[in-house]
Amino acid sequence: MRQLVLEISPPPEPSFEGFVTGRNGELLAKLKDVASGAAAETVVYLWGERGSGRSHLLGAAMRAANDAAKLTVADDVDRLTPEGQIALFNRINELRDVSAGHRGTLLAAGSAPPAQLALREDLRTRLAWGLVYQVHPLSDPEKADYLRDEAARRGLSIADEVVAYLLTHVRRDLPTLVAILAHLDEYSLSHQRPLTLPLVREALAALA
Repeated sequence: MRQLVLEISPPPEPSFEGFVTGRNGELLAKLKDVASGAAAETVVYLWGERGSGRSHLLGAAMRAANDAAKLTVADDVDRLTPEGQIALFNRINELRDVSAGHRGTLLAAGSAPPAQLALREDLRTRLAWGLVYQVHPLSDPEKADYLRDEAARRGLSIADEVVAYLLTHVRRDLPTLVAILAHLDEYSLSHQRPLTLPLVREALAALA
């Protein structure tokens, strides 16, 4: 079934509070430690599929970081140019200079575990030296629960058939679902109609 890919509004600024934890509780706790400067790790590497939230988490850590964190962030490392790979390799070496003590943490992310990245071998090895976390995407039941909770927070009543329709007819990454629900909230209010399946179809058709 064709899914609608909609650009409704820019996503909100990334934050730890705006990240739905799911199975990523340990990772989220570690990133909060990194952002506060309480983590001693030199490298923390995140990997996950598109829409899993890894870029959101990097942005959230950057926003939350205090002066003690001394944080270096590198997203989409699998897309680095040869020059970028050398620069990242050198930065890791700088951070690992034991003679200078703990000089900060590299928080990096990519689409696959370090061993599967199409990067120079010495860089792959260094990325794997630190903590490596998979960012687990939300399951469909978790996304359904989130949609119900978010609808309730907005004062909306959302039927199971509407939730099921959204999870099969629009892109299912969380930023898209959040934007869709915000649009449906506005559409329902402006038309003074409840959030029924016919209204959802009508509202999405107007955007396609």
